[in-house]
Amino acid sequence: MKQRTKLTQPKRSYFVSNNEEIAFVGSGCTLLDCALGGGYALGRVTNIVGDRSTAKTALATEALINFIQKYPKGRAAYREIEAAYDKAYAAEMGLPINKVDFGDEQNPLTTVEDFARDFNKFLDSTKGQYGIYVLDSLDALSDETEMENDIGKGTYGMQKAKTLSILFRKMARKIERSKTLLVIISQVRDNIGAMFGEKHRRSGGRALDFYASQILWLAHIKTHKRTISR
Repeated sequence: MKQRTKLTQPKRSYFVSNNEEIAFVGSGCTLLDCALGGGYALGRVTNIVGDRSTAKTALATEALINFIQKYPKGRAAYREIEAAYDKAYAAEMGLPINKVDFGDEQNPLTTVEDFARDFNKFLDSTKGQYGIYVLDSLDALSDETEMENDIGKGTYGMQKAKTLSILFRKMARKIERSKTLLVIISQVRDNIGAMFGEKHRRSGGRALDFYASQILWLAHIKTHKRTISR
């Protein structure tokens, strides 16, 4: 008599569980989706960190494209702080520009307090629909204390970090209940004077370390240069 062997599912990411209430948005890369445990999780915070030209904005744009394709009735918002977003290029990638809320481009966000108020308003406007909100980037935002001071007077970013901590403490549950994906893009910073430990950091304090469920660190591994003579 043959003995039957019970097949068990392999252990996977904590996101991929029996909890069917967690919805995902594809990153555009199958390998990255596997590393993320199924993609970007709605109702969570994702932080994309990287140096210049490491496709931070491209990843965020791809997330917007995949979200709109999967949830056509959902709400999508993109808050561009650096004044460098190329809508024509994003449209060529497949982003339906008319379905994305770019906010008031005549009065863009300038402080982290502006972001907190704008994001809270976005969460209230979803009204049970899925949502995605991209902030590009956190480093380009100042804070109200810094704006009031002279350029030569430093604030060491303390108020910015404090405001972010308050924001996440007040809105963590609200983000989860609204099924909104918050994507925050951060620029990498050198940890000057570090002899050991982390050599790189990002602005905004430690709030994102605790509240971001997915943190992507992008880096240049190798650069191919080619000189074309005319």
